[in-house]
Amino acid sequence: MPSEHTEVQVRPGVEDDLVALTDIYNHYVRETPITFDTAAFTPEERRTWLLSHPEDGPYRLKVAVDGTFQGNSQRILGYATSSPYRAKPAYSTSVEVTVYLAPDAGGRGIGTLLYKALFADLATEDVHRAYAGIAQPNEASTRLHERFGFRPVGTYREVGRKFGRYWDVAWYEKEL
Repeated sequence: MPSEHTEVQVRPGVEDDLVALTDIYNHYVRETPITFDTAAFTPEERRTWLLSHPEDGPYRLKVAVDGTFQGNSQRILGYATSSPYRAKPAYSTSVEVTVYLAPDAGGRGIGTLLYKALFADLATEDVHRAYAGIAQPNEASTRLHERFGFRPVGTYREVGRKFGRYWDVAWYEKEL
């Protein structure tokens, strides 16, 4: 586990990050209701997702790394993305944002670092609103989004079923 004093850096995600990013996401698939995916992915299955987040444009992937190396690359502590909100053209100035952290990386401000970098990038793009869906309950995610100026706009009640029960998703928006 990285120490509290390890310097965390945020950079764009690259293809070499694919295995680590998939591992982080799969933790949430297998262990939590935070994502409504129900089957783990292989890195190859996630390649299209990664490639849909280039270094520029409104759809970004920011990765937090520390000084710890795993093999030949720095350890990835988490990532944040901005992705299309909906597929229809009139939604093109809206993005959906999300943050996923490695299971042992919470409570260190990494989500905050990731969102600071992501929103700084989005400030240079033709993006008007950011949306975030937060499966309930998830106090840490709610606090993070509210710190960044997101406000609740509604809750989809029992919209997803995972682990044998139904889950609500609270939706938040932020003007960009």
